[in-house]
Amino acid sequence: MMGVPPCRAPLRLLPALAGWARGRGAPLSTGALTGPSRRHYKKETLPASEGPIPPVTVTEIRQYLRAQGIPFHDGYSCLHAPSLFVEGLGEQKPPAGSARYSLFIDKTTGSFVCTATLAEGTWQDFQASVELKHKGVPQAGLQQLDGADQAGEDARHIWDRALPLWELLDEEETQTAKAMFGISKVSDATLKRFGVRYLRTARTLVFPWFSPRGTGLKGLKLLGAECQGDTVLYVENTLPRPSAYYNLFGLPLIGRRDTEVVLTGRELDTLALYQATGLPSLSLPRGATCLPPALLPYLEQFKRITLWLGEDLRSWEAAKLFARKLNPKRCSLVRPGDQQPRPLEAFTRGMNLSKILRSALPAGHKSIISFRQLRDEVFGELSNVEQVAGVKWARFPELNKLLKGHRKGELTVFTGPTGSGKTTFISEYALDLCMQGVNTLWGSFEINNVRLAKIMLTQFAVRRLEEQLDQFDEWADKFEDLPLYFMTFHGHQSIKTVIETMMHAVYMYDISHVVIDNLQFMMGQEQLTVDRLAVQDYIVGAFRKFATDNSCHVSLVIHPRKEDEERELQTASIFGSAKASQEADNVLILQDRKLVTGPGKRYLQVSKNRFDGDVGVFPLEFSKPSLTFSTPVKGKARLKKVKDDNGAPPKQAPAGGSGASKKQ
Repeated sequence: MMGVPPCRAPLRLLPALAGWARGRGAPLSTGALTGPSRRHYKKETLPASEGPIPPVTVTEIRQYLRAQGIPFHDGYSCLHAPSLFVEGLGEQKPPAGSARYSLFIDKTTGSFVCTATLAEGTWQDFQASVELKHKGVPQAGLQQLDGADQAGEDARHIWDRALPLWELLDEEETQTAKAMFGISKVSDATLKRFGVRYLRTARTLVFPWFSPRGTGLKGLKLLGAECQGDTVLYVENTLPRPSAYYNLFGLPLIGRRDTEVVLTGRELDTLALYQATGLPSLSLPRGATCLPPALLPYLEQFKRITLWLGEDLRSWEAAKLFARKLNPKRCSLVRPGDQQPRPLEAFTRGMNLSKILRSALPAGHKSIISFRQLRDEVFGELSNVEQVAGVKWARFPELNKLLKGHRKGELTVFTGPTGSGKTTFISEYALDLCMQGVNTLWGSFEINNVRLAKIMLTQFAVRRLEEQLDQFDEWADKFEDLPLYFMTFHGHQSIKTVIETMMHAVYMYDISHVVIDNLQFMMGQEQLTVDRLAVQDYIVGAFRKFATDNSCHVSLVIHPRKEDEERELQTASIFGSAKASQEADNVLILQDRKLVTGPGKRYLQVSKNRFDGDVGVFPLEFSKPSLTFSTPVKGKARLKKVKDDNGAPPKQAPAGGSGASKKQ
């Protein structure tokens, strides 16, 4: 059976399981189930508008450490230093020598993690700790994250009720459970080594999150499987919530002398890989979606890291981005393909996993390469046309027919008349992608984040929550788990500050889609004394460069120039010079055709499509209660053929018949 990427299960499953365990009076175990949890100084946030945290460079970090007399040495992605937090821990103090260089400072952000005490914080927190230490103040009082105690309690209740697969009394049940997850060939010894259990009531596998030293249970991942024909749909739930789940599955099994590791996208792949090769193997907590920088310190000891994240192009692109964080010089990537599927499938098919690992490609490359080095990538794109086209919209199928999908590294310019609903549309446009796992960063410079979040939550629930407040918590809990982040800027901001914030978000949260609404509000009124068009061109060029350099899609909302309201907008209607439309890979125009007898009709026009040239226009239907746009179901065809050469739509609205799009 072929596996598909895991999806998120309804959030009510975990509370139900935890409540069931508590109702059965599950005793709390001791020893291995008690231990320190990760401690934070404060929750991470993007820079606030009233006072962004100034970025710190690795040179400044080195200078500060030398000035304070703190010894350190360079690692791959972190600086290593003695921990300030080991003293005063009493019985919890690690053995002599084990914590000498247990403090890791991220070279990019300055954030630190102490692997001996699990203390962590920002660069400003570290500086404050150094000052307090010089004054003789003990380093204590670190606070746990809100909800950590409850999550830990629920995890322990579920863990106590789960059983090792090999201890099930019914052998047939054991084999059925293994077959359901495609791990019939995985031995009991491997399952026991990694501590995998089975929850019979929910028919789910339970993967533990132990502290790096293996002394405490910090959380769980529950994996359910549903067979749908020849495919298996995996359903994941985590305790604590995904945003706080930092489990490098298999980390307590890593020895201090291990210098090589394989990173996979799923726990099942790690089991298969270890059994087939015996190599140290770890599973990333969120698969190919994100590599949190908080995990980098635990990967510092490895001189060689092989990333084998999955079998599709999305996993391949993620592996290349993760290698940047890990230092490309020590990374190798397994290219997806028919003869190189994900580890579990390769193991099930009896393939030689060691041979596949030996064929992994180095992540680093020279500035000049030949076609021979590009040949495999070109073949990969030709043989995976749908995946190359990008992520498909679920709510806008007609947009898929024109743009084919949402791709990384592109710049989309979106415009429309004042009051036509640009923010409302681009909000649902981005939400659609975010619900499919596209990590999204919003920069709303015109309306505040509370109002924007209210719009997006309404679109997410597809209902007026004002009239159903009893359902708010249910929908808000689901909405909170989306990979969605907001910049806290409002009004005028310098392009340098905005780009730095975007780069920070890409590093921290692996953002792959940034929405800027809108360019004019971000520029503000301070540029009236200089060449405003030149400034706008510079900003558009900066966004274009950011998208390309960071393999991140940027959607940029720009107001149109003042024109006759009776005329429809064209590509040339975008405010400013032709720079915006020239730099853009895609140009979208929200057409609002005013009617004297009633509300106007709205259409979305794709006037530029660099990917394959298809352009066209299709109608939108606005639902005021849910604040959503959708394509009408009436009529056999909704796409209108564009006949003129400049990409402008015809005067008449599409009204059925055989529609088509046009190649630019």
